Amino acid sequence: MNLSLEFASSSLDEIKAALAGGTLTFYSVARPLTADHKVDRSAVLATLSFASPAFGTPTDAGETPQFAANPVQGATTGTFGFARATTADGTVVADFSAGPGDREIKLAEVSTSHGAPVRVVSFKFNPEGGWPERPDYYDTHPRAGYPLHKAL
Repeated sequence: MNLSLEFASSSLDEIKAALAGGTLTFYSVARPLTADHKVDRSAVLATLSFASPAFGTPTDAGETPQFAANPVQGATTGTFGFARATTADGTVVADFSAGPGDREIKLAEVSTSHGAPVRVVSFKFNPEGGWPERPDYYDTHPRAGYPLHKAL
């Protein structure tokens, strides 16, 4: 989880409460360096709306998010990179890793296309900065003619 400055000192319960009625929007690009940066270079892949309250009773598998609909239809074609959660009024709360593998938000699908189902399978809160991705991939701008990151 990568919190915005406005929610940096909030407890986990306060963050869950802030998400009631908010949205969870999925993007295909590398996540911005912080949740306070705007998302560019990516169209929205899918958006889920949190119910109110946004979370039920935690289980051994993680949190129990409550959505207005799950699955939803994909908005455009792409592979999931991260998700941004906002309050009901659009204030950014946090960015979460997202995809089919070991991510904070595990999805049933690797990628999506227009009209394809996008379904959240599980949701867990990793500590601030506890992303499974390598830090040197954050906020990357891959371009033709530029070398890719090298494995260490």
